[in-house]
Amino acid sequence: MKKLKKVKKKFRKKLDRKFKREIFQALYKMFSLLPINNNKISILSDSRKTLSDNFQFVYDELKRRHNYEYYFLLKESVKKRKRYLEIIQLAYNMATSKVIMVDDFYPMVYPLKIRKNADLIQLWHAVGAFKTFGYSRVGKVGGPDPNSKNHKNYTKVTVSSSTVAPFYAEGFGVSLDKVIPTGIPRTDVFFDETYKKDKEEMLYTKYPEFRGKKIVLYAPTFRGNGQSSAHFPMEMLDFDRIYEKLDDNTIFLIKMHPFVKKKVHIPAEYKDKIQDFTKYPSVNDLLFITDVLITDYSSVCFEYALLNKPMIFYCFDLEEYIETRDFYIPYQDFTPGPIVRTCDAMIDEAIQLKDVKAVDYKTFTDKFFEDLDGKSTERVADLIDACMASKS
Repeated sequence: MKKLKKVKKKFRKKLDRKFKREIFQALYKMFSLLPINNNKISILSDSRKTLSDNFQFVYDELKRRHNYEYYFLLKESVKKRKRYLEIIQLAYNMATSKVIMVDDFYPMVYPLKIRKNADLIQLWHAVGAFKTFGYSRVGKVGGPDPNSKNHKNYTKVTVSSSTVAPFYAEGFGVSLDKVIPTGIPRTDVFFDETYKKDKEEMLYTKYPEFRGKKIVLYAPTFRGNGQSSAHFPMEMLDFDRIYEKLDDNTIFLIKMHPFVKKKVHIPAEYKDKIQDFTKYPSVNDLLFITDVLITDYSSVCFEYALLNKPMIFYCFDLEEYIETRDFYIPYQDFTPGPIVRTCDAMIDEAIQLKDVKAVDYKTFTDKFFEDLDGKSTERVADLIDACMASKS
């Protein structure tokens, strides 16, 4: 019986692979014989299961303006299985949409030839750019094959500023003219005082123990080459030392990258000062009540800089990260805050900075944001409207 189940599982995996590749691509070619629906937009993700972040902002703005038709296929991971009916529907809708939007790595789209009168737009989920990615990593461990088709069929890529546009062009293997510094929609809330105050009050109401406390947020990126290998060395957080050094007026929140699936185990007796907020859906909302951000190589530093509050860079593996991942800009030149190497030094810096009210990040934000006006969503929507209105 076990042997039969094993054979069935192996057969199903083989059939799944064949359906996702050969059959899907054949269906896409067949459906491409149909006319494009000039009023249809497909929104696709393999890293989020609900409409959120850039997608949510842009969708809301487009809905306010027009009565476009939409097709959605949102999965929480590239590992999440797509049913055969979903794959057939995906092929049909991609082939007949005027605009296709993705916000991360989306493997099924890359072997396809985007139709002449359609657009594939990458609304990349991260802000700015400083660590290398994509084809900038050719020849490095986990880097892509230079002959890979991944990313190369984007017709438009939206980014935060013209400074980072060349990095994205190189990383995605597209020409620079396809990379457009619209700004990042999800950052618009950082210019909306009402939104910020509402989110602060919502968090204080939900977590009344935070009110009147200093909040230190630790939000590192993952280690590994992507979703399938993502991990974080939890031993680099010494909970004994963190708890011992923090006073009773400070709470240390941990928000691991969503790719990291291993749970953070905090001793029960420490939970009055140390809490795991990895499952909290929006790191940006947490930033509004944060007094000190601790990160490493995560793009969250770009958003947090818009709040002009202190940040610390805890980089216990900097040399290794430079060797395996590397940066477009030398790391020490990039960071707008102190770099520390040990957990003790990290918490000491946080204690010193938690009462600092404001830091001037103007030089940093001017470099990585084209327009500090809270209108990025409008610019991205303008771009999509232009694509929808374009004729053959």
